[in-house]
Amino acid sequence: MDLPMILRKPFDEPRLENPHGVDSRKLYSAPEASIIHLTLQPGEKLRKHKTPVHVNFYVLEGNGVVLIGDEKKAVEKDTLIESPAKITHCWYNESDSILRILVIKTPKPTKPTEFLE
Repeated sequence: MDLPMILRKPFDEPRLENPHGVDSRKLYSAPEASIIHLTLQPGEKLRKHKTPVHVNFYVLEGNGVVLIGDEKKAVEKDTLIESPAKITHCWYNESDSILRILVIKTPKPTKPTEFLE
């Protein structure tokens, strides 16, 4: 028997409570990966943190500033950013428009995120 296709739109999914206080919505969750859609309003930022797994970020809309380890770079729409496991990372929306990011964690974390601020 074939499994059915599953379609998800970020803003149809419930908003998740999170330590960053930003709009966060789960799109996919399985042992091999988790995918979260983040929206940062102008002036919003994430708390600096380390995740126990590898993270890829894909900028869907807007411009932002990403910190990975000691590197801080301005990035724009249609950019993929790779962040190794256990490395400090953070996002900042210093623009006047929204910043939307897909956060792809591989595999899905089984240990907690370490917050640094």
